[in-house]
Amino acid sequence: MTETLLAPTTSLPGSGPLLALDDVSMVFSTRKGLFRGGTVTAVSGVSLTIACGETLALVGESGSGKTTVGRISIRLLQATGGRVLFDGQDITQVPEERLGWLRKRAGIVFQDPFSSLNPYMTVADLIAEPLVIDGVNDAEARRTRVQAELAAVDLTPTDRFVHVYPSSMSGGQRQRVGIARALIRNPDYIVADEPVSMVDASSRVEILDLLQGLQQQRGVSFLYITHDIASARHFADRIAVMHLGSIVETGSARQVIDQPVHPYTRALIAAVPEPDPANRFRRRATEKWQDTPGLAIHPECPHGGSIDVPAVLLEVSGEPGHSVACHLEPARGR
Repeated sequence: MTETLLAPTTSLPGSGPLLALDDVSMVFSTRKGLFRGGTVTAVSGVSLTIACGETLALVGESGSGKTTVGRISIRLLQATGGRVLFDGQDITQVPEERLGWLRKRAGIVFQDPFSSLNPYMTVADLIAEPLVIDGVNDAEARRTRVQAELAAVDLTPTDRFVHVYPSSMSGGQRQRVGIARALIRNPDYIVADEPVSMVDASSRVEILDLLQGLQQQRGVSFLYITHDIASARHFADRIAVMHLGSIVETGSARQVIDQPVHPYTRALIAAVPEPDPANRFRRRATEKWQDTPGLAIHPECPHGGSIDVPAVLLEVSGEPGHSVACHLEPARGR
């Protein structure tokens, strides 16, 4: 008899994490010339959890593995190591044809609002496409749902937008369409992959406020992927800092921003632009990290940079929920 995979019931707050990544790794194959191949480790030993209704910000430089983690969390990529549990259900090795329930409960907002929307489809068709896939054949029901989501993302009056094409919209409006499309199935979890990095400055705060309001209204959980640690402070409940495929520090937004322990976290914070010229960081704070493959701590660290073993996340003394990757105990890591 063929084994079936049942969709888990929706979690209740406090009943356990909605999403859990356990020692997840991702290795990509590469081609070096005609006959030689190689591998690239994009993610190494990542473990994190997201509770119902919580926003976790995954912060780091470009190429640190943030987007790969986000895509693994909703099985757009299949991890090469570790486990991914959604609402207690292990989805790591499940065939795609048995993940229909996950596609309804988890969505994604892509970074690029220009290439992620089909230019030959109207806004109404773009947003309604998941409903068509789900077998909602009633055109009037789809139209009502589409207009409700357009209103939810502040694209009003809705009749003005349903028949337009993405090419006639601004970047901020396109990203709102992407958000509406991710919301149309009423998901429990959304990966927001750099949702404001390619929109104009005037739209960034509006979109983040929109996402925060939607979270409060609907109780949706977010994995907010960003290189902007300043925005993570205001949007996220917790922050995980990622460097070269590994998590180097986690904690509440207050702990990570106000009391950073890992030197890489400190460098990211120091690199945030200051309006006062006297306080500006005068060199690229993160540049020195580029030549440190395989280690979660920099050789300049006076307490353990010469130790050629992987760092592990340990809880910071006196800071429950605040962990840092270090070769030694956190007290000395300070």
